[in-house]
Amino acid sequence: MLCPCRGKLKLLVGSLSFVILFTWLYLLVGNSENGRSLLLSACLVESTEARLLERDVLASRVREVEEENRQIRLQLSQSQGLAAQPVEGNYGNQQWVASADTGPEDAENTAEERANHSECSRSPTAEKCELIHVACVCAGHNASRDVVTLVKSILFHRRNPLHFHFITDTVANQILSTLFQSWMVPSVQVSFYDADELKSEVSWIPNKHYSGIYGLMKLTLTKALPSNLSKVIVLDTDITFATDIAELWAIFRKFTEKQVIGLVENQSDWYLGNLWKNHKPWPALGRGFNTGVILLYLERLRRIGWEQMWRLTAERELMSMLSTSLADQDIFNAFIKQNPVLVHQLPCFWNVQLSDHTRSEQCYTEVSDLKVIHWNSPKKLRVKNKHVEFFRNLYLTFLEYDGNLLRRELFGCPSQASSESTTADAGGSTVPALRSGL
Repeated sequence: MLCPCRGKLKLLVGSLSFVILFTWLYLLVGNSENGRSLLLSACLVESTEARLLERDVLASRVREVEEENRQIRLQLSQSQGLAAQPVEGNYGNQQWVASADTGPEDAENTAEERANHSECSRSPTAEKCELIHVACVCAGHNASRDVVTLVKSILFHRRNPLHFHFITDTVANQILSTLFQSWMVPSVQVSFYDADELKSEVSWIPNKHYSGIYGLMKLTLTKALPSNLSKVIVLDTDITFATDIAELWAIFRKFTEKQVIGLVENQSDWYLGNLWKNHKPWPALGRGFNTGVILLYLERLRRIGWEQMWRLTAERELMSMLSTSLADQDIFNAFIKQNPVLVHQLPCFWNVQLSDHTRSEQCYTEVSDLKVIHWNSPKKLRVKNKHVEFFRNLYLTFLEYDGNLLRRELFGCPSQASSESTTADAGGSTVPALRSGL
């Protein structure tokens, strides 16, 4: 399939055709006083038969050029016809391309996935120099190592200024602040929030997930992050980006007035309850949603009373479930089950999940351009997947990438090198932390 630039190519071909045709006609008619061709040799000038023969040769060549141009124009018109036709097929489960609520967003999501088949890369639709906010909960050495790889994959592809919001313990704070200070990447701001100040918000929830209490802290982001922050992309630590995060940020514009959360459908059968005998998961809408990648419309969440709503949901379900198995994801899904109109379903390629029981192959075998890889198995890179080598190589590329090579200016965007990043506690107070350039 040709790119949108084919229009310019067609114009160029047409212009070349006109120039070539005009040149050959000029040579046929000649430019001398006697109508002789300037390219005819002296020995042929005097011969009428020779002049006729050469004109026949030139006329034949003109016809050949015209035929070549006709074939090119025919190919262009056929390509335009193919581009106008809708792409057939879906990505395995039809639910993966439909919005959770019925409305015009269904068509938009489907069109977005279909466009992903194109060989032409889709340009980010976020405004140039628009500041993109990214939040992540990180605690301990292992999570910090994963976050460093995640951040490098984001910075490698990005074209917009970024502001990272990290909810950390003391160890992660020290590691990440030192790292960003050494990288000194332009147009990047970093804020830190003390996880200890937020533990009381979720410590009452029993959780069996290996992430422990930190796996529940994404529920507190409306309170933890600044009150004037309206939107944020929330990421797990075990994420690798393969595209510009501005494309994901731009999806906020597709939200309806009621939608407050953007999620990709869960790609395993966990919430269907059929993985093993007596498996009883938390309630979810259909296959449920994975919270490794979340678009949170903070302003709207605060407006509808998110903090009270998720607490009531958790309290109600814990009476029968006793504990969460997948941390915040169980509570998000129970909330969405009761309020499906509030969710905006993202295409599957924004969260390709590589857990042991995943069905993500139904997504990535149909989609030509994956956006986000999620190592959502406790085994991480050792997960059982027949295509794991492909995804592991992508991860290792950024694991070993030198962060100092990411120190590049964004053309056309004002430098933020003179600003200072901040560290904030849960109460919202801020104090200078690092020299920016961050």
